[in-house]
Amino acid sequence: MSRIAYVNGRYMRHDLAHVHVEDRGYQFSDGVYEVAAVYGGRVIDEEPHLDRLERSLRELRMDLPIPRNALKLVTREVLRRNRVRDGMVYLQVTRGAATRDHPFPEDAEGAVVLTARPVQWPETAAADRGAEVVSIPDGRWGRCDVKSVSLLPNVLAKQDAREQGAYEAWFIDPQGRVTEGSSTNAWIVDDAGRVVTRDLESNILGGITRQTVLRLAREAGIGVDERPFTLTEAQAAPEAFLTSTTSFVRAIVRIDGQPVGTGEPGPVTLRLRDLYLSYCRGGRTNR
Repeated sequence: MSRIAYVNGRYMRHDLAHVHVEDRGYQFSDGVYEVAAVYGGRVIDEEPHLDRLERSLRELRMDLPIPRNALKLVTREVLRRNRVRDGMVYLQVTRGAATRDHPFPEDAEGAVVLTARPVQWPETAAADRGAEVVSIPDGRWGRCDVKSVSLLPNVLAKQDAREQGAYEAWFIDPQGRVTEGSSTNAWIVDDAGRVVTRDLESNILGGITRQTVLRLAREAGIGVDERPFTLTEAQAAPEAFLTSTTSFVRAIVRIDGQPVGTGEPGPVTLRLRDLYLSYCRGGRTNR
């Protein structure tokens, strides 16, 4: 079956889908995006993803080109046409096509693209064998809270990680503190069993999975500390993990080649992974 994409009001074959050569997303990275997981036919955390999309658009002084409810209907149609029950849906909004010039065009119409594809998600927490991360200096722009399509530093960081045999790269700020991963949020577990992740005031992307895991942790009685932590602190922590839409909750067992804790996924990480998988399966109500 051919994959189907939605591009500016039309459903078309994925291999034939295209946007205008002067689309500002292509020429200026003048756009934002969202990626949501689909589990059992349900879009996980759909409302928070749309909330974040609209916030990113506001920061770029853009409006959502189509009503929010209509966007939900398009999402479901893209999933239906691609027969995706477990997978991911990608949504991108740009300022649209206009004659190339840096200032905002007065007459451009926003462009919307949606695609979907199947993914085999993990079934149990025990399936997590852990991942390795490497650290690199954080040289990104100062608005990491906006989910912009401008991802070149993230792409280079992820490539560096893969070339070193690691799953992810952690950005390190000038003070030696971990900011976040190239496509994930970073966490550690301290000696008291509390989960620690950098606060949003420190100008990181407010991960939707991060938001849900924080709530699940608090509801389960797991202590939470939203604050920066250093790379040295992470390397000495008993546990570390990362979160994202497509990684869910995943243990980190090595940082820059050094084992974290026992070098195996820890009990707090596995518990949170199990809670999150239960949430995705419908064990909790999306909100």
